[in-house]
Amino acid sequence: MSADPSATPRAPYHLYTAPTPNGYKVSVALEEMGLDYDVTFVDLVVGEQKTPEFLTLNPNGKIPVLIDREAGDFAIMESGAILLWLADKHRLLIPEEPLARSRVVQWLMFQMGGLGPMMGQANVFHRYFPERIEPVIDRYQRCPSSEHLAQVAA
Repeated sequence: MSADPSATPRAPYHLYTAPTPNGYKVSVALEEMGLDYDVTFVDLVVGEQKTPEFLTLNPNGKIPVLIDREAGDFAIMESGAILLWLADKHRLLIPEEPLARSRVVQWLMFQMGGLGPMMGQANVFHRYFPERIEPVIDRYQRCPSSEHLAQVAA
């Protein structure tokens, strides 16, 4: 991590991220909302996310982390929590009406706790695991609900 976000605050938000699906989620939301932000790229290969400096922002040692300078340098960790924070604060990308809001939050939670981890495991076992274990790859790549989800989304 090379930038010190407190040294020269220019934007209301400072994002610590890396080029991963979880890192992209927050960048996409910030861009879609038209919000100004600074970025520090965290090198996951060398373990910058496990340094004492980073662990003060997220004790779990994972990206992304968003610093909200307008809220006293409040640090928000976990991509889903960051998305909700931004949506609620700016009243964008999430309905206020309770039933509609609940539907959006349900899909967000499904992505965060179901689909996202499943796709992450599929990627690890398909691309990076030292040996090929077909039943494991099949389990993650062919989750039983995929056909149903395709029908719901259509």
